[in-house]
Amino acid sequence: MARATLDGNWEHDHTVPSRTLYPHQWSWDSAFIAIGWAHARPERVWSELTSLFDAQWRDGRVPHIVFNPAVSDAAYFPGPGFWATGSVDAAPPTATSGLVQPPVHALAAWHAYRRAPSDQARAALARLYPRLVAQQHYLASHRDVGGAGLVSIVHPWESGLDNSPAWDDPMAAVPAEAAVLRAYRRRDIVHAAAAHRPTDLDYARYVAIVTAYRAAGYRDGDLAHRHPFLVECPLFNAALGAAEHALAGIAGEIGADPGPHRERAARITAAVVDRLYDPTTGTFHPRDLRTGRLTAARTVLGLTPLILPDLPARQVEAVLVEARSARFGLATAMPRPLPSHDRTAVDFEPQRYWRGPSWMNINWLVRQGLLGHGHAALAAGLGASMVQLAAVAGCHEYFHPDTGAGLGSPAFSWTAALLLDILAED
Repeated sequence: MARATLDGNWEHDHTVPSRTLYPHQWSWDSAFIAIGWAHARPERVWSELTSLFDAQWRDGRVPHIVFNPAVSDAAYFPGPGFWATGSVDAAPPTATSGLVQPPVHALAAWHAYRRAPSDQARAALARLYPRLVAQQHYLASHRDVGGAGLVSIVHPWESGLDNSPAWDDPMAAVPAEAAVLRAYRRRDIVHAAAAHRPTDLDYARYVAIVTAYRAAGYRDGDLAHRHPFLVECPLFNAALGAAEHALAGIAGEIGADPGPHRERAARITAAVVDRLYDPTTGTFHPRDLRTGRLTAARTVLGLTPLILPDLPARQVEAVLVEARSARFGLATAMPRPLPSHDRTAVDFEPQRYWRGPSWMNINWLVRQGLLGHGHAALAAGLGASMVQLAAVAGCHEYFHPDTGAGLGSPAFSWTAALLLDILAED
């Protein structure tokens, strides 16, 4: 099933997330998908990642969407006409968005290489390495709005967890009117139930934030003075640190110097702990740079710093307490994977996108963190719940965290890819 899903979504040099709702190439989707190709068609690992990085901007950013020119502009909202990156000097000739997504690409490339090493793969890894370094440089040099060594995201879409309750407070300060959407037509609710998707008000604010960024030519230099949404995200910054660890491994493999990557990784981990860990709750929270405060919601974002190999033992143990609590239910034998939000919270919504459902990619990341910190039994329990979920419900985009019913797009690529990775490891 997983192999057939990936083959069915292959599009000449990359894989679409799904044939229905997502007809283009998405950034962190391609990273997770590359991990699956290592087990099915290893040569496609490097085509997947190379095709994405061929659309890298001259400033180093890797756009979160690369548009397929053969697909109608009306097939997806917001499409290439909305982003209008063609007039931006730093943008590539290919139509893209102007946002980014969590930098999980170095982690994926290194993981996939170790799954399927070869001379050809090593050569492809060496060609990709400077592009991965440029991605990290862009984020560190252009997006450290808070000045503490962490990246600020400028839109909830950059977190990957679009409508997570983690963004409710900073989003509430974004001025937007539902009338904004009258000029556009949402395509997501054509393919998925509206009750499972972000609300119209969410989308109005999404559009307002992109409009502000687009009006400034997607420049980052004066974000602190003009941009309506600026947040330091635990997942994004944990991925940034994990990427430096992966780049150190890649550098050692191809004959480059791993030392600078290890030094940067240590600094990022220290900043994540200093800026985003709340000793009162024992978990990590986003920091809203507009208010200077940590957001209150306890979401699965708080567990993702486990992917940092050098996360201090105190924080590892605290996060495990949070993960094993009734809020998330991690155990050596668990009926369902982790939900995306605290299941005891009053605003927990088991069917609405990132406000409750279980997602395979976040569970895979947490599982990698568990393995990295020596918690093999918990990782096995989580992995088994993920396999069972897909075996019963199929390779859906996301899943009901209680019933296990498949939600969102069927035949979803990263679900298939990461399922292959767990099955191969088992």
